[in-house]
Amino acid sequence: MSTNITDAVSEFLAAHDPATTERLDFLRAQFDAGLAWVHYPEGLGGRGLDRELQATVDRLLAEAGAPTNEPHRNIIGLGMAAPTILRFGTDEQKARWLRPLWTGEEIWCQLFSEPGAGSDLANVATSAVRKDDRWVVNGQKVWTSLAHDARWAILVTRTDPSVPKHNGLTFFVCDMTAAGVDVRPLRQITGESEFNEVFLDGVEIPDEYRLGEVGQGWAVTQNTLMNERVAIAAGTVPRESGAIGELVKVWRERPELRTAALHDKVLRFWVEAEVARLTAERLGQQQAAGEPGPEASGSKITYARLNQQIASLELDLLGAEALRYGDYTARRPVIVEHSENPAGWRYLRAKGNSIEGGTSEIMRNIIAERVLQLPPEPRADKDTPWKDLPR
Repeated sequence: MSTNITDAVSEFLAAHDPATTERLDFLRAQFDAGLAWVHYPEGLGGRGLDRELQATVDRLLAEAGAPTNEPHRNIIGLGMAAPTILRFGTDEQKARWLRPLWTGEEIWCQLFSEPGAGSDLANVATSAVRKDDRWVVNGQKVWTSLAHDARWAILVTRTDPSVPKHNGLTFFVCDMTAAGVDVRPLRQITGESEFNEVFLDGVEIPDEYRLGEVGQGWAVTQNTLMNERVAIAAGTVPRESGAIGELVKVWRERPELRTAALHDKVLRFWVEAEVARLTAERLGQQQAAGEPGPEASGSKITYARLNQQIASLELDLLGAEALRYGDYTARRPVIVEHSENPAGWRYLRAKGNSIEGGTSEIMRNIIAERVLQLPPEPRADKDTPWKDLPR
């Protein structure tokens, strides 16, 4: 099979020379040839093959000098929206959204959390009311990454307040350029405004932009969240990527900072990071098969804990030198590169890892109930209509 995919890449490159083909034309052709994500179905950027073959495709294209779709610019689209559309979207929706999503022509964001519905996401209050063949949406979302650059958003709304909170939700795709969408920056402890709050004031969404059935929003959302946790903590990444790579770099380049005690800690974190990376690759394979499970919560907890502990150890290693920081100028990054920022920035940014994508406390509840099969905590609001819940 690897030989077949190698031949397919060779044939594609023979017809599309990266040196003479415009970047966007090349990416569109790559998608149409089924070499975008080989595990996706034919006609949707894939060939229905094993996900692991994508690494071979990417390597061969890189060796030929081919452009990439810059996945770091569209992490929500690629990691969350795409698998959700693939599973719950109609044929028309898949054909409309997947190609420009993969090529990076259209950036995506996620309109889930609200001021009163973060960890308890089922408590969302943003309403969607049916009006003929459209839905009128009103509400507020918060902690929305990339909203200031996004063309589309995946959106969870409340369409029936008369039933228990988990049952009255519906999932949509929202046009971020539509009238009534207002994006405002949220400034972080690091200085950037990586996140946003989004106000939806009478935003009209066609019913054809609905993903899943009316009232099925919680099931669609759960699938999306599992994909999000895989995307945050998983993926096929090289050894010594991320936080552990920055720590090891300092350790190797600054021998005068080493001590026996610190050596033990660095080695222990290196082993844990490698175990987490390999576990994440397995979760990525489950995601590719359309089966992102609750185990992703364990990987996400590990990712958050390790990032914070490793960033803290890097500060210990650098000592007073770690107090140096660039500046706190308010700015709107599209992507946040850990390697381009000082150790102090990495330490501060890591604080958000145990919050974003679901708090570590909620992740532990998911593991307890869905992996270990422990009895759930008593929930007095589980069977109460949402409109009757105190707020």
